[in-house]
Amino acid sequence: MYLPRHFREERVEVLRDAMRAIAFASLVTHGPDGLIATHLPLVFDAEPGPHGTLYGHVARANPHWRAFSADAQSLAMFVGPHAYVSPNWYPGKHATGEDVPTWNYIAVHAHGPLRIVEEPARVLDILTRLTDRQEAQRDPRWRVGDAPAAYVEQQLRGIVGFEMPIARLEGKWKLSQNRNAADFEGARAGLAASEIEREREVAAAMAAADPRRHQPR
Repeated sequence: MYLPRHFREERVEVLRDAMRAIAFASLVTHGPDGLIATHLPLVFDAEPGPHGTLYGHVARANPHWRAFSADAQSLAMFVGPHAYVSPNWYPGKHATGEDVPTWNYIAVHAHGPLRIVEEPARVLDILTRLTDRQEAQRDPRWRVGDAPAAYVEQQLRGIVGFEMPIARLEGKWKLSQNRNAADFEGARAGLAASEIEREREVAAAMAAADPRRHQPR
């Protein structure tokens, strides 16, 4: 991932929290027939390994799992809130006209090998953790155990679990940190006033950005 200095996010807990919050990733692997991608929910566990481990499952009918290998790296891409940024929000634009649109976003890339998990008990654990993570704030909560045991066993036969020990983490918080203070605030205010929730989320992320990273143009 292209990582200019002022957009680079290296704080481990920030990256971990983003993966937990986003929870949905694009998993890319290079297999015998070239690149293959699957979009799927993943659950992050801080253990084991120096960067933690991702867990998930794919449909057994999905050929992607046949490319899983402990000898090759795969890439899980988590993309957070993102938004178009209009040059009209920059005070500087009105003085010179020398500005163009851009796009602000948050992204985390996790690299590592993929290991197949076939044992029914472990696959059930992955399925349960994925479900519990999403149901945690719901009332009433749905639990895997709410479904008949025979039905759950049948469903488990149709999926392949996997784990991805994270070998390397990259984070990019592209939030207008390369702009001067006035232009930064203009972009943040423009997004904050949007009727689109995703754009307001980007404005909130900008407000929380480390001011020490702010770099004048």
